[in-house]
Order: sequence, then structure tokens, then C-alpha cells
Amino acid sequence: MKAISASTSRNHAILLMIAAILCFTIMDAGAKALAPRIGVFETLWARYTGQMLLVLILVAPRLRNVARTKYPGLQFARSVLLMCATAFFFTGISLIPLTDASALMAVNPVLITLGAAIFLGEPLGPRRTIGIVAALVGALIIIRPGSSVFSVSALFPLAAATAYSAYSLLTRRLGPEEDVWTSLFYTGLVGTVILSMAVPFFWQTPDFVSWVLIALITLFGTAGQMALIRAFSQGEASMLAPYSYCGLIFAAIWSAMFFAEWPDLWTILGALVIVGAGLYVWHRENYRR
Repeated sequence: MKAISASTSRNHAILLMIAAILCFTIMDAGAKALAPRIGVFETLWARYTGQMLLVLILVAPRLRNVARTKYPGLQFARSVLLMCATAFFFTGISLIPLTDASALMAVNPVLITLGAAIFLGEPLGPRRTIGIVAALVGALIIIRPGSSVFSVSALFPLAAATAYSAYSLLTRRLGPEEDVWTSLFYTGLVGTVILSMAVPFFWQTPDFVSWVLIALITLFGTAGQMALIRAFSQGEASMLAPYSYCGLIFAAIWSAMFFAEWPDLWTILGALVIVGAGLYVWHRENYRR
């Protein structure tokens, strides 16, 4: 019975992880559609403010406990890094195909492995090094520096991956001592406050379609966060990590369906190299455990 229960919990966690990734890609597609209507900055503000309002509603009965943190400095730093990662990625998807941006963003797992070795003292053997180099080669295949298809716009998703990796390392540094709801609360709070101070200078009044897209971004962004939290509460991060690459499939579908953007052969090849490198690093980490 225990084996069946463990298997059921694992399968539930996997389904929640895939649902979270699905929600995030829908949010990204909504942001790509919204940015040309009201601008990237206001789109970013809508994403954070909408999620913050929903989080406040969900944690209202225990807001005082949720807002209590042992590491205010670390919470502020990781929140700013996540905001920067979102800003870079939203800028990137407003300029290049969603599939290309998602593939480049997918280098973040191996960047986290590299950062953990440099800043957290985790071991970095030759096999992990090979995985990191392979992922960077995959990114170069996609952006092809020096070729006629290269654009500076492709660097935004890479900047997003770097900022997100730093955010993940700080989150790992916090460890289990902080409630996940506390971290989620400060992530939304810091982003909302900073962006709200600047958004009047970029404000464009949304039309009806823009408000619908804002609602969609808020709903799916928050649902994705909720599903992700529940997934990691029911399954190990190392077991769930490979399923994050489902995002590349979802992104390709939305990119073709809503924006008539089809990945070329080089993008597909680069994405396969990045995914292969990420899965290899994941395998080595589990093997070491």
C-alpha cells in the first residue's frame, strides 16, 4: 500500500509540474500578444500586480505569519533578480519567436549547476562541465553569432536565464527555513512596488482586448505558481526537473498557433542540444545522490 501511495503521489506531482509549465507558457504567449498593445514595461507591471492581488487574497487569513521572514535582504535580492529575469524574457519574446526565446531560456538548469559550483561550493566534475559546455553550444547554434540571422534581441532570453539562475541559487541558499508562501509573497510584493513607482511614466490605457490579456496573464501566472508549489511539495525537485522541458513543446505550439512563427532547423537542433545537456546534468546529479 505504501508503494502504491508513493507512486500515486509521484504521478500527481508530475501532472502538477506539467500543468505549471503549461500555465507559464500560456502566460508567456499572453505577454507576447500584450506587449505590442501597451508596451513591455506595463505588461510586466500587470503580470506582477495581478499575481500580487491574488496572492494577498489567498494568504489574507494568515498574512502576518506569511510576511514574517528571517532573511529580508535575501528575499529582496531574489525578488529583484526574478523581476529582472521576467523583464528580460518579456522583452525577448516581444522581439523574437516564442520558441527561440524558450529554447534559449532552457539553458538555466546548467547555469544553475555552474553557479552552484562557483558560489555554493558544490562539486563540478568533468561530466557536469561537459553538460554546461554543450548547453552553451546549443544556445550558440540557435543565435548563430556572426551570421545574417543573428540579432542582439536573442541575448535577452540568455540574460533572463542568467538572472533566473541567480534567483534560483539565492532560493537554494534560503533552503527549507522559509515558507514557500513567504518567498512567493515577497517575490510579488517587491516586483509590484518597484514597477508601480515607474509605470506612470510608461502608462498606455489598455483597451478591452488588453484587459482580457492582462486577466489571462494574471490567472495563468498565479495558477502556474500554485501548481509549481504543490508539485514540489509532493515530489522531489530532482525527479520533476526534466518535465520542465515540456515548455519547449508548449511554446512551439502557441508560437505556431497564435503568431504563425515556426522554428527553423537550427532552432530545433539547438533546442535538442540544450535539452540533452540539461537531462545529462540532471542524470549525473541523481547518479551522485
